[in-house]
Amino acid sequence: MPYGTLFVVATPIGNLEDITLRSLSVLKGVDMIAAEDTRHSNKLLQHYGIDKPTISVHEHNEQQRAAQLVERLLQGQSIALISDAGTPLISDPGYSVVKAIADAGLQVVPVPGACAAIAALSVSGLATDRFQFEGFLPHKSGPRRERIACLAQTPRTLVFYEAPHRIVMLFEELNDLLGGGRQAVVARELTKTYETVKHGSIAEICDWLAADSNQQRGEFVVIVERFSAKEEREVLDSDSLRLMALLLQELPPNRAAQLAAKFYGKKKKLFYDYALAQKKP
Repeated sequence: MPYGTLFVVATPIGNLEDITLRSLSVLKGVDMIAAEDTRHSNKLLQHYGIDKPTISVHEHNEQQRAAQLVERLLQGQSIALISDAGTPLISDPGYSVVKAIADAGLQVVPVPGACAAIAALSVSGLATDRFQFEGFLPHKSGPRRERIACLAQTPRTLVFYEAPHRIVMLFEELNDLLGGGRQAVVARELTKTYETVKHGSIAEICDWLAADSNQQRGEFVVIVERFSAKEEREVLDSDSLRLMALLLQELPPNRAAQLAAKFYGKKKKLFYDYALAQKKP
């Protein structure tokens, strides 16, 4: 008996008409569909008249499910892996499943389609020859800021996903750490009724988000212009460094950088980068 195949199937990120003909054919032909949230995916399946057994595969049960799916494939069953929206494994569950199945020597076949990051890049107007997908940044402020600071001089267009309750905070942090003049794009609710693609500098988008709470709702892809070595870079003089050294004895890096930047009329990022450098062993 031949072994089964796992199909990694991309599904729409909003507009149900964005599903491919091949995706529909695969979903109708497999023995089982492994879905991130079966209740959510049932809406898509019912819309296209697909009636197949489903099993949940999410971040809390993925490793357990991997062994079960390998066993089903060994029995000759074919399985489609889908996420709630877009391409599975891209900031979604599925890595453990695909790895286990590949490690078992079984066939894994991609069925490409919608991906929010790629859709946003395609309309961003920013360089797409080289980009760095960061997905969701850490939830806590400290690790988030450290990660953004590490990306400040990345020579590739940056791509982030962000939740609505953190989108304003993200742009405030980008403004602090990358500078308000760098270009960026917010792609909100792509392919859905309230799709919005906003272009502008980080500072402009920061103000735009703060001014309209309606633009803070939905699912977000954030695209940020890559660092250019040709950008003029300021440096901290000896007086600035002495002030920062004193402030860091009493205050956390973020607050010390904020006060020093205000005192000298320079970018906060310069002082914050210096403060982070002092923390490294």
